[in-house]
Amino acid sequence: MSAELQMSSSSDAVDFPYRAVSRAAIASMIFFVLALPGLIPTFSPLLILTAVGVAAGIVGLRATKQFPDEFGGGALAKFGLIANAALLLCGVSLHVYIYLTEVPEGYTRVPFQELQQPQSVPDSPTRFAYDIDGEKVFIKGYIHPASGGGALRQFILVPDLGTCCFGGQPKSSDMIEVTVAHGKNVKAGLTKRKLAGKFQLNRAPQKLTDFDNNIFYRLKADQVR
Repeated sequence: MSAELQMSSSSDAVDFPYRAVSRAAIASMIFFVLALPGLIPTFSPLLILTAVGVAAGIVGLRATKQFPDEFGGGALAKFGLIANAALLLCGVSLHVYIYLTEVPEGYTRVPFQELQQPQSVPDSPTRFAYDIDGEKVFIKGYIHPASGGGALRQFILVPDLGTCCFGGQPKSSDMIEVTVAHGKNVKAGLTKRKLAGKFQLNRAPQKLTDFDNNIFYRLKADQVR
């Protein structure tokens, strides 16, 4: 891209049989397409690509204006610039709105990391877990594959895909035993889940089939999305 800006017009008249489309303009459109999945909450980090797309669009516009005989694609660069900027603005606004409205009334948002112990200390319930014992909470996580397939009424919730699929046996403080209330169920899968329900701390060690470590935490889920 920078090479396009460094080109200078020759003092001799040169006939160009065609004009190359600015690579920066093309790159701007590519980044826009790659960033589109960022509208989905799970893939929201992809929205950062729109910033690169905006920069590429600016470079493309400058190249086509500075060297009009060598480069075409000014309209493409302008569209890429506007599209990336609009996607960034709309995407950020959408995710902020979702964050501010996703917690049901009467429930408290609980980040999963507040329940996890660092690797450097013995695994045990956190002080925060004791504080919210018996309270109605809202928490996000993933269904561990060892919970089974199909429609589930009970499963193990873990904080991230690494723990879910690539981390082996999860630690006790990385797991919540979830029971779905009111006869409902949830389909197993790798989609990030949002749960609202009553949090409970197991006072005595408990284990489940297919899990080596004790279960510290339980959640009776009234809502699962």
